Amino acid sequence: MARLIYLMGASGAGKDCLLSALRAAMPANMMVAHRYITRAAHAGAENHIALSEQEFLLRAKQGLFALYWQAHQHHYGVGIEIDIWLQHGLDVVVNGSRAYLPQVEQRYHHQLLPLCLTVSPAILAQRLQQRGRENSEQISERLLRAQHYQQQLPINCLRLCNDGELQHTLEQFQQLLAENIPLPR
Repeated sequence: MARLIYLMGASGAGKDCLLSALRAAMPANMMVAHRYITRAAHAGAENHIALSEQEFLLRAKQGLFALYWQAHQHHYGVGIEIDIWLQHGLDVVVNGSRAYLPQVEQRYHHQLLPLCLTVSPAILAQRLQQRGRENSEQISERLLRAQHYQQQLPINCLRLCNDGELQHTLEQFQQLLAENIPLPR
């Protein structure tokens, strides 16, 4: 049975890097979903589809998103194409929001595989400083949020540590998927 792999993690944990590595590796029977976001295409490292707020809301009203939520003054959505991919037996990886997990569980209950990308505080601080998007106060706030996030990880969430080399994390990701093959229903 195809799975919706719902990837969650603190800002700076390396979700975008892992998704880029997955796209480059092109694993058999797996698709990586793009998110539709109401922010400029060149903002941040995420490979996303930029929409105006008006276009986003129109698409949401027309039922073109399988999942959508609002966070950090932006709207985020994942297109209904993921349902088609799942129906075709493909695993689908989605960059998701932990706050939206209950809605995802409701929609994809038996297909859902929540995956929490974790990173140690020291490495997270280093990554946030290196990317240069936030000042020291904003980095401190992100580190506090990340600490809170680590303490509140969902019980059923598989954990994937991203402290080391990206290739190692990718190998661990593939191992976790191989170990968590769902039983046929």
